[in-house]
Amino acid sequence: MNINEIIKTKRDQKELTTEQIDFFVREYSLGNIPDYQASSLLMAIYLNGMSEKEIYDLTVAMTASGEIVDLSQIEGIKVDKHSTGGIGDKVTMVVMPLVASCGVPVAKMSGRGLGYTQGTIDKLDSIPNFRTDIEMDEFIRNVKRIGIALMGQSEKVALADKKLYALRDVTATVESIPLIASSIMSKKLAAGCDKILLEVTCGSGAFMEDEVRARVLARTMVDIGRKARKETIAVLTNMNQPLGKYAGNALEVKEAIETLKGNGEPDVVRVCLVLGAYMLKLAGVDDNIPNNIKLLQSKIDNGEGLEKFKELISRQWGDSRVIDDPEMLPKAKYRIPLNSLEAGYIAGFDAKVIGQAVVNLGGGRLKKEDSIDYAVGIETVKKIGDEIKEGEPILYIHANTETQGLLQIETLRSSIKISKEPVEKAKEILDIIE
Repeated sequence: MNINEIIKTKRDQKELTTEQIDFFVREYSLGNIPDYQASSLLMAIYLNGMSEKEIYDLTVAMTASGEIVDLSQIEGIKVDKHSTGGIGDKVTMVVMPLVASCGVPVAKMSGRGLGYTQGTIDKLDSIPNFRTDIEMDEFIRNVKRIGIALMGQSEKVALADKKLYALRDVTATVESIPLIASSIMSKKLAAGCDKILLEVTCGSGAFMEDEVRARVLARTMVDIGRKARKETIAVLTNMNQPLGKYAGNALEVKEAIETLKGNGEPDVVRVCLVLGAYMLKLAGVDDNIPNNIKLLQSKIDNGEGLEKFKELISRQWGDSRVIDDPEMLPKAKYRIPLNSLEAGYIAGFDAKVIGQAVVNLGGGRLKKEDSIDYAVGIETVKKIGDEIKEGEPILYIHANTETQGLLQIETLRSSIKISKEPVEKAKEILDIIE
């Protein structure tokens, strides 16, 4: 078997065999296939697609290329949650403590941010002394003792995916649905959980902007989970505007705390309750989603979700006083308003521009080695459908230098659409795919 024949097969729109896919993933991981040949195959996949069988075989091969996490020591059904990312996505910090407070074990490995979406691990790193670089033994021990642990994604999981993703990034093949689905699901299958909940975001602030393509991606990943005998549910959510009020690391931690205290923004609460309800369904708590939503809401009302987050922070060496005093979190020196130049109704945002503004302020990274300013971000005080008066603030820029903040104003202004006529409020949950 050789790589030339594999490239020709996919170039000619034929189906690759399991053996061919295994050969490619293994030999490329070992460095026996050069980047220029791997790039040719990736482009052939991008142009010609893959069958369901090929996608599944690619996922399995990438899963097997690295370490498989063993969570068998943890009793109960472990449900993993993954989001394809968005602007202001603080959902993990709310949902996971709530689910854990319902008695479901939460063993969550998350990633760091790159580009205009920030990662959960970066957000948690803004909590004084909080550690996400814990060893696997400590991770499992914490779940067994307090029902929850959050750590950074192991570098040893799905090794082939890391190498292939870097190549996709420089060969214009990132957007291929087969390659996206196998990339995400190989990491999820390797993470050791029993069942998987996927939040697939779509809209201007999402990786997958087109709703039709986002549905195809969601269905593809659910099918992979089914074939792998790991029940998988995908929730399609709207990312045509930032989720909640804040985008930025410490600001989002603050918002997560306020949400668990019962003071959350309506869109954040709705998304978190629905995602959490489907996690509880997967965990066998109750098949009735409204019942699960009520249970999760009760954990907000009685403070048990907040207490679980506090327990998590303490257990992973963090200063849990931030729960009672969020002002301990990093805070920017300047809060600069962006005021509306006209009266009307907010008709839309280019949410990606808002995410990029956070990066420009120092709150994200363009390269993995870039440092992060945890304090900066964007505070959106108006949402799609809200009425706005001339001179009234639409958002605030949190910056550590005034110049840095002022430089974002015109770009941010161009990302906001205002209508003279009333505009319908945006719907957060677009579909459930099982």
